[in-house]
Amino acid sequence: MAVMERRMWDLLLILTAAPHSGDVVTSALRLSQAVLDRGGSVRVWACGYANMMTQDTFGDTKLPNTRDPKGHYPSPSAVVQRMIADGEGRFGWIACTACSEERGAVHHVPQVRHRSPLRLARTIASARQTLYLGGA
Repeated sequence: MAVMERRMWDLLLILTAAPHSGDVVTSALRLSQAVLDRGGSVRVWACGYANMMTQDTFGDTKLPNTRDPKGHYPSPSAVVQRMIADGEGRFGWIACTACSEERGAVHHVPQVRHRSPLRLARTIASARQTLYLGGA
């Protein structure tokens, strides 16, 4: 019987913070980009209200900033989509299906994978390092 080799990710971020509750999400995205810039791979597992980030209802931009009305500010889902595209297979985003359904956040952008919380242990095992960011 052939054994399938499982892909290993350099870093798994388990993200449970709500997008606008503090700086946790921004820190997770910056940490992810830093790992990607060094040639590493990152996977984000979104739990709880972190699943609000990748909803397809946001569009590509945030509302205009009154201090900079001509500026361009990408929506959270656009940032994640860009990181996935620019990461060339080294960046992935997973939406926890139970958390998404519980919060009505079921319309994720197509690049987001949907996984049952029963697969979290396997996902952790496929990462060299795992960081948990957010609340309980």
